[in-house]
Amino acid sequence: MKPVADMSPAEAAGLRYILMDIDDTLTRGGKLLSRAYASLWNLREAGLKVIPVTGRPAGWCDCIAREWPVDGVVGENGALALWEEPCPLRLPSLRADYHPAAVRNDHPTLARIKERALAEFPLLRVAKDQFARLYDLALDFAEEDPVLPLSAAQRIRDIALEEGAQAKVSSIHVNIWMGTYDKLSMVERFLSRRFDWHSGTGDRELIFAGDSPNDEPMFARFPLSCGVANVQNYTSIMKRLPAFVSTLDCGDGFAELADTILAKRQGIGV
Repeated sequence: MKPVADMSPAEAAGLRYILMDIDDTLTRGGKLLSRAYASLWNLREAGLKVIPVTGRPAGWCDCIAREWPVDGVVGENGALALWEEPCPLRLPSLRADYHPAAVRNDHPTLARIKERALAEFPLLRVAKDQFARLYDLALDFAEEDPVLPLSAAQRIRDIALEEGAQAKVSSIHVNIWMGTYDKLSMVERFLSRRFDWHSGTGDRELIFAGDSPNDEPMFARFPLSCGVANVQNYTSIMKRLPAFVSTLDCGDGFAELADTILAKRQGIGV
């Protein structure tokens, strides 16, 4: 991973899309940092498309798409995308797209995984935002006390895989779902359908910022990916790392990335 300051002016100038994880990429300790939120506005006002890509639920994504300065949001680790379409003579209209491989989270396999995981780890709990989810099961190992070790999250992921589900470890949850999709597959679907983005020729028009193992598909796919500094907590269990890394962690690291992009696009300090 190279320091984010090593991004070239040409790389920054070629960007059209800024994508980012939310938890521990825009937030710290569960709170959205003011610098990170201001950076979303700054990037959007500079003419860039701003799109969070998160494991958070559909219910959160409805709020984010409506109230944040974003051009859409991909949620539940790729199960869905929500965005507003402007209407000149009336209020914007919220639109949704659901991945064709998405399976509702009342699937019996998910119930069996939950039972096994909670039996093996009595201090584990279903995430408090589960009521707002449509497609996945989120098991909380580190969002609230008591915090379980990363090894517990890895074991919970393995239980899900043994049962034939998909599973990813984030900085706070183990997200588990049926269906063959992830953050990357929905990002590519959303960008191509919404903005006529082209895979291959458009790869360097996009930068993705993240912090944890569930961001690996995005890190592996896009050459200009960036980890905030706390991604280094997970490098021992990740196979693909981002191209760049910030010096600061969490939302401050994302603000560092945003400031770097905007400065280099303007030829400041390069």
